[in-house]
Amino acid sequence: MPLPRLITLIVGLIVILSLSLWLIQYLNQLSWQLSYFGFFGNILLLLLILLIGSLIAAFVYYVMVIQAGEGRSSRRPKRITPSEIPVVKTEAASSTLQAVRQQVSQIQDEVTRQALLSKSREIEANLARGEIQVVVFGTGSAGKTSLINAVIGRMVGKVDAPMGTTTVGETYCLRLKGLERKILITDTPGILEAGVAGTEREQLARGLATEADLLLFVVDNDLRRSEYEPLKALAEIGKRSILVLNKTDLYTDEDKEVILARLRERVRGFISTNDVVAISANPQSVELEGGEMVKPESEILPLLRRMAAILRAEGEDLIADNILLQSLRLGEEARKLIDAQRRRQADKIVDRFQWIGAGVVSMTPLPVVDLLATAAVNAQMVVEIGRVYGCELNMERGRELALSLAKTIGGLGIVKGALELLSTALQLNIGTFVIGRAIQGVTAAYLTRIAGKSFIEFFRNDQDWGDGGMTEVVQRQFQLNKRDEFVKAFVQEAIAKVVKPLADKTAEILEEDERRR
Repeated sequence: MPLPRLITLIVGLIVILSLSLWLIQYLNQLSWQLSYFGFFGNILLLLLILLIGSLIAAFVYYVMVIQAGEGRSSRRPKRITPSEIPVVKTEAASSTLQAVRQQVSQIQDEVTRQALLSKSREIEANLARGEIQVVVFGTGSAGKTSLINAVIGRMVGKVDAPMGTTTVGETYCLRLKGLERKILITDTPGILEAGVAGTEREQLARGLATEADLLLFVVDNDLRRSEYEPLKALAEIGKRSILVLNKTDLYTDEDKEVILARLRERVRGFISTNDVVAISANPQSVELEGGEMVKPESEILPLLRRMAAILRAEGEDLIADNILLQSLRLGEEARKLIDAQRRRQADKIVDRFQWIGAGVVSMTPLPVVDLLATAAVNAQMVVEIGRVYGCELNMERGRELALSLAKTIGGLGIVKGALELLSTALQLNIGTFVIGRAIQGVTAAYLTRIAGKSFIEFFRNDQDWGDGGMTEVVQRQFQLNKRDEFVKAFVQEAIAKVVKPLADKTAEILEEDERRR
């Protein structure tokens, strides 16, 4: 009995006994007074006694039964059927896959689009089959294949023929007693292998690991940094992992416990203590006193018990979580491809309008370079960039944005800086005097480029300039576009598209004037 309820019961009984003693004395006096009423007095006295007894019984019942029931119900966790959580996650995964297909349909490259659609269908098929994917991951020397062989030899149920290739790894279909779903256990190529081929195999292994429902990360000693980093990275994306210390037959019991303690300390925070287990998948032969060599049996029961416990308790959740994770990753991949596609389209728009702006300024010379003179051109550029990012703007809104950014560029002193930068670069590349209109035109193209690149960032971030506002975006674009390698390439293109045509036109005008004289 809980202490608070016991105290309540004792105090209540003391109060009841005290009242009872007082009541007995009072009833003696009352019975003498009621004796004058005869039979009716005795009935009234009996009813009073029954009422008091009922009150005492009700108090005891409340303390012993009702409070106890409330305590049990408050401690009893809400019963959740195993299918409730996975159903929600499965529906989320299906919704995510549907959204991914809508994204993928926007990808223009046919090969890429079909590859992503194929991947989405594969994820959907895995969702329908519901097989549990167990992947064995680690260095080539840790004994992954030995672990697979030991598991296959001890696992209860049928083992199908291996699937896959030796470069990717082999997958076995297993049946675990007490678990309805199939278990696919995959041996992956080792990580940290030398050479280009080793790097390629490691990439394949990492890809398989990211698609696992349950990951067995195998080591044969304390974790090296090269092992710790991929293990933590996989845990951070949501991979449920068991850290397996293999080859324990090579260590004394004391050394094994020391290594286990170190491993548990290193992975604290992303792998639980119970999920760090020690095994000996392929123990070395030992020599008996008579000189006979005997090979001990593998010791993998701790791993099998832990796998069974996890898969029975969390198997449904692991499948649903993994499917949802793969769906989200595919969606992110599609988003990046679409973003790169939009960037290419928007860059072409900026490239076209920067030379249009250069032509406008070259044909209408001004005392200073002024982006307000090209406001109409830049407004059309803003509208077209917005359309690439799915934002339909009218010309009035485009003009407002263009004028606002032109004022920001002028206020930051970028016009003067660009004029000086490009004048010097043009003089160095041409070696002769460059007429003012050409310099103004090239500078206008350069500033239009900075404006266009800034608007790309604006639309990429859902029409938001970010915490630093328009000023920070413009300054960042100016710094990116003043690098030597870019300026050299830009000036060469400007000479071909602005300076030489303008010089040729000027020469023609001079020749025509000379002929007229």
